[in-house]
Amino acid sequence: MTLIEKLLGWAKNLKQELIVLWFASKNPKTPMAPKAICIFIVAYAFSPIDLIPDFIPILGFVDDILLLPILIWVTIRLIPNFILQASRIRADQWLIQNQSKPKSNLGFLIVAVIWLSMLLLAYLLIKSYIS
Repeated sequence: MTLIEKLLGWAKNLKQELIVLWFASKNPKTPMAPKAICIFIVAYAFSPIDLIPDFIPILGFVDDILLLPILIWVTIRLIPNFILQASRIRADQWLIQNQSKPKSNLGFLIVAVIWLSMLLLAYLLIKSYIS
């Protein structure tokens, strides 16, 4: 197995684990802390825009290559096994039926609010510096 095949397998597994977390976040038996983390991860991962745009060299892929996999790994360990099993079954069924990842309007909103807040802060800092 080549490195590229391993990376493609890892990426496919990551996509599936995100969908597992999506279903775990909807499960009423999921404890509150892991549920909140799931909602954040899923919203961000399925958002049509990134907090750090991918076109920025190196930094643009840090969230996709490091941050998301680490958060997914930690969150999966916080969720009870029976919830993960049920969520994996639902994720498998969903992937067979839909063949694509869901979209997250909440993630888009979160990232857009962060970007707008940073722009406002930059404007206020520049304005106070010029004045």
